[in-house]
Amino acid sequence: METETGLPHRSWWAPYLFLAPGLAMVALFSLWPFVNTVVLSLTDAQILRGGSFVGLDNYRRAFADPDFWVATGNSVLYLVVVVPCLVLLPLALAVLVQAKIPGIGFFRSAFYTPVIASAVVVGLIWQWVLRSDGLVNTVFQRLHLVSEPIPFLTDSAMLLVSAMIVTVWKGLGYYMVFYLAALGNVSATLHEAAAIDGAGPVRRFFSITVPQVKPMMLLVGTLSAISALRVFTEIYILGGESGGPGGGARTLPFLIRQVGLGFSGETGYASAISILLFLLTLVFSLLGRRLSKGDER
Repeated sequence: METETGLPHRSWWAPYLFLAPGLAMVALFSLWPFVNTVVLSLTDAQILRGGSFVGLDNYRRAFADPDFWVATGNSVLYLVVVVPCLVLLPLALAVLVQAKIPGIGFFRSAFYTPVIASAVVVGLIWQWVLRSDGLVNTVFQRLHLVSEPIPFLTDSAMLLVSAMIVTVWKGLGYYMVFYLAALGNVSATLHEAAAIDGAGPVRRFFSITVPQVKPMMLLVGTLSAISALRVFTEIYILGGESGGPGGGARTLPFLIRQVGLGFSGETGYASAISILLFLLTLVFSLLGRRLSKGDER
């Protein structure tokens, strides 16, 4: 059947036909696992045993579990420390490497190298750097700055700080690229006009550059917050399977893995903690979206 223009008539379902493969992939690999996790969180299922319905017992157990609150506290602390660093430091780095001078491409590539390195490789490198007989402690002791090795990896608090340093170091180059794109859209005319009016580089940065890259700062803040709440590899590589001494550096993803792993893994309880982590992530995502909308008004 042809229309008046001579083109073939398209049925209303034609667009959905093209969308169907993508929708099927989303349903299979995103929607179904989420729904299955919600269902499992309401059961006492284990790895090798199908569970029975227990209602909200797994959630009540989580709220009464000291390990859950330690992991939640570590995850939130991780977010509070890491996110400001990953919002501000890459911006400073992007401003420094934005200048078009000979050889600047080398520094851009050097700062981006940790991004393409495997998280496991990065963790092993930092383990060698931070262990008791590692590079940092050896240098500090040779310079007589410390008499005893600093317990970067053997103290829970120091282990958490060490993992934060690794996360920030690995994320600097990634978010630097975001800011380089945003800085490319900052009006050079405004900078020139402000310079003619006598504004110095610092004044121009805070009065012109920062307001124009603020939407990107909010985006970086949201993305880095989601990443901070999902951190696992850094803790695992630096602290081992226990998550540091007494498990004191465990984050929520680490606790989910510990609870649900093994032949006696409690998949029902692990699913309940996963849903709570999802809700926590959703809160910070909505907060970032609200701040973005407020900035657009």
